[in-house]
Amino acid sequence: MNFESYMAKRFIKSKPYKNTVSSPIIKISILSIVIGIVMMIISISSSVGLQKTIESKVSSFFGHISVSDFENNSSFSSINPLNNDFDYNLLSNNRIKYFEKVAYKSALIIKGKSFEGVVFKGLSADFNWKNFSNYITTGRVPSLNNDVSNEVLISENLSKKLLINLDDKFEATFFKSSSASNPNKRIFKVVGIYSSGLTEFDEVYFFGDIRHVQKMNKWTKDEFGNIEIFLKKYSYTNDVSDDLYNQTPPNISVMSINEKFPEIFNWMSLFDFNVLLIIIIMILVGGINMITALLVTVLEKTTVIGILKTIGASNKSIRSIFLINGTYLIGLGLLIGNLIGTGIIFFQNLTGFIKLDPQTYYVSEFPFDYNFLSLVLLNLGVLFFCFLMLIIPSYIITRISPSNSIRTK
Repeated sequence: MNFESYMAKRFIKSKPYKNTVSSPIIKISILSIVIGIVMMIISISSSVGLQKTIESKVSSFFGHISVSDFENNSSFSSINPLNNDFDYNLLSNNRIKYFEKVAYKSALIIKGKSFEGVVFKGLSADFNWKNFSNYITTGRVPSLNNDVSNEVLISENLSKKLLINLDDKFEATFFKSSSASNPNKRIFKVVGIYSSGLTEFDEVYFFGDIRHVQKMNKWTKDEFGNIEIFLKKYSYTNDVSDDLYNQTPPNISVMSINEKFPEIFNWMSLFDFNVLLIIIIMILVGGINMITALLVTVLEKTTVIGILKTIGASNKSIRSIFLINGTYLIGLGLLIGNLIGTGIIFFQNLTGFIKLDPQTYYVSEFPFDYNFLSLVLLNLGVLFFCFLMLIIPSYIITRISPSNSIRTK
């Protein structure tokens, strides 16, 4: 152990900060680090958790990227089938997990005196329900094998509005593009009810057999309205979307969920700015408090500094003693703060005691996403910047005269 570490250790162990002028200031400084790191851990974990949860929910409905005929963009319905101009070899991308062939059709559901404008999403028999199955609250997914199935999955929102329960049947009216044509009517049976928490989607979409749309639109069994692409990572969305857009003809639309729902993803992008702002403020507050603690400690140890200089210790060596001492205080605050912050995250993930309004935040419970590497980097960053802020104030030690400091004592 070198001289600086030895002296810093003596400072820390010699009834640390008890019954001294610096005691309350040092405790406040440690507390500011504790509060700061707790705030940063919670803000980062909640921001990442919210973004991942909302992205997962939106992509469960529509995939990360949608490919369709250009005319389908301006309507909730699949007007034209996706023709053979699309090159399916483009989907042989190692960033693409899988894709689905679907079709949409606008409809009106009338039940007693209630009615709702809805959108029917037609799915193929091999549709992958894995992403969506977590949102099913009652019943099961529709069986889409063999003959045309009348089984559908509706939302809890529509179920309550229209008083439609599990195993109930209802009539849906599908309007044709030509106003002169008579609408198509279908009788569906509810076999499952879902609730995603995305109210603007839950109150509109219900799911069933794509063959209903194909028959109403007079398409063949191989024709469909959209290809919905699911990626291995959300972060690939913009790059893959741009690649597909640049390699498809102008009559084919390629749209990512970021472009399809800009209001949701622009709102989510504000989270990152807010988190960055919180981190900067907390580091500044913690750093300023540590500077105050350092200056008060230096003034309190003026005589010790004078004696150390008298016996030949250099200014650099004495500064190192106080910087090591300050780093210890920062580390103590970080340790306590991490225990509290991770404890809150663990308890929330276990119990969901912090509730949110799903109408505003799209989730009913605060989702925390805990990443060990991010936590380590955050702690190292706070330690580094707080230490950096202590360096310049520590130069006050160079202005202390040995003779004056000892005489003062």
